[in-house]
Amino acid sequence: MKELLRTNDLVRLSWLQALLADAGIETFVLDHNTAAVEGGISALQRRLMVRGQDHRRALAALADAGENPW
Repeated sequence: MKELLRTNDLVRLSWLQALLADAGIETFVLDHNTAAVEGGISALQRRLMVRGQDHRRALAALADAGENPW
């Protein structure tokens, strides 16, 4: 798995997951439970991950949508 980005913006995270799903790219969110256990502290970022073979295509899909993963 490869990381696409880290964010604590849950709306953006949901949008990016939907965008990538529309492109046929499966996503995984890591650290979601860690942030919840710590009381929903917004300083703890969640990581949006994709399979290694989908990473390049995912970056292209984000770029096409005007999203910068960094």
